[in-house]
Amino acid sequence: MRRLPLFLSAFLLAPAPVCADAPSNNSVVYDHVTIIDGTGAAPKSDRAIIVSHGRIKAIVPSKQWRSELKDIDVSQVRIEDLHGDFALPGLIDTHVHLATDPDPVFERAELRRFIYSGVTTVRDMAGDTRVLSDLSRSALLNEIAAPDIYYAALMAGPQFFHDPRTVASVQGGVPGQVPWMRAITHDTDLTVAVAEAHGTGATALKIYADLPPDLVKAITAEAHRQHMLVWAHAAVFPSAPMDDVGAGVDVMSHACMLAYQAGPVPPEYHNRAPVNDALFANGTAILNPLFAAMKAHHTILDATNYVYRIMWLVPNAQPAPYCHEDLAERITAAAHKAGVEISTGTDADSGWEKQLPSLFDEIGLLVDKSGFTPMEAIHAATYVGAQTVGQSDQIGTLEPGKRANIVFVKKNPLADIDNLRDIDVTVKGDAAFSRSDYQPISKEEAKNEMGDP
Repeated sequence: MRRLPLFLSAFLLAPAPVCADAPSNNSVVYDHVTIIDGTGAAPKSDRAIIVSHGRIKAIVPSKQWRSELKDIDVSQVRIEDLHGDFALPGLIDTHVHLATDPDPVFERAELRRFIYSGVTTVRDMAGDTRVLSDLSRSALLNEIAAPDIYYAALMAGPQFFHDPRTVASVQGGVPGQVPWMRAITHDTDLTVAVAEAHGTGATALKIYADLPPDLVKAITAEAHRQHMLVWAHAAVFPSAPMDDVGAGVDVMSHACMLAYQAGPVPPEYHNRAPVNDALFANGTAILNPLFAAMKAHHTILDATNYVYRIMWLVPNAQPAPYCHEDLAERITAAAHKAGVEISTGTDADSGWEKQLPSLFDEIGLLVDKSGFTPMEAIHAATYVGAQTVGQSDQIGTLEPGKRANIVFVKKNPLADIDNLRDIDVTVKGDAAFSRSDYQPISKEEAKNEMGDP
């Protein structure tokens, strides 16, 4: 077959842009909005956000924005009057699983739902990095309607890799013997193992299960030396939560796993005993030393309270649920009161037929069940989320110089956190996604989720 010249093939085969062409100077003004900037500062009304080349150039009172663009032909600037909207940093789900058992059609549909719902960043907590790398690149370049994706390579003890999820994530390979799903023992060359994991494009290592404290510490040290973050289960079995903190992991997932600090830690992940609820009958004070250590080490808690709400609904779940949602929510409340930074991870999305992803349920649970104010919940869903992926200097707050990841909602979320659900427009850099244009996930896209007839 005759090949096209390189320049012509690039022109003809380039994907269609996600949104309409921007003006030639690539400047947009989102005018007459109330700013909730993600820092916890008081809202600022009647403001204009000036975006240039995908970054926030300035945030000024609406009457002043023209003076900020005095060197630009204003007739070439796109002006979006969003009078009455509330502008927040793009939301971040810090615990998703896009490619445990890859289904590219559904994954793209799910990502579409995220971005049209105001979610501009997700943290994927282990799956097939071959698929995640492709999705991440396409999202970054706005070739698909999607939030930006940061993902992990997984490390665990050899016995963990009998888990059927690992088989699904390494199709064509052997669980425990590929760079993104690596079995670790004391004989493993960690320098090589971490470098190979980094080579998958992963932002971080996820320390999952069945590793003793000395290996958790050694993996963490080598990952940090190679400029990778470390995300860990709050209990790694037999390693306890305090072992994670002492090792220096950056983020710990699952609030209820912190409860294992109060009692004997089961020796293996798949044979773990449920949390002993009786230890917390009179409160969570037994965990105060752990919370103090987490605060001192700046260890973030990815609470995932939503998943505790739904795990008991799964028939014959394996491994079996180990904790009830009320304890998870109480532990999250106590950690928050103690000053631990908490992010908004879900670990399970809402059903494909739902209009919005489960992140809104997670945020709501922080307010309704764990004592957060709406402002604190927004901070958790924005700035703290940005910290979990090492990007708080780029995203997570609305500030000049940062990426223009913004969600505009029609009602005040500080008056009622459920007002976050009333999305108007999502902006991710140079791309804008009007909620009115959203195409819900179709039965055809979700057919593998439902099971083939």
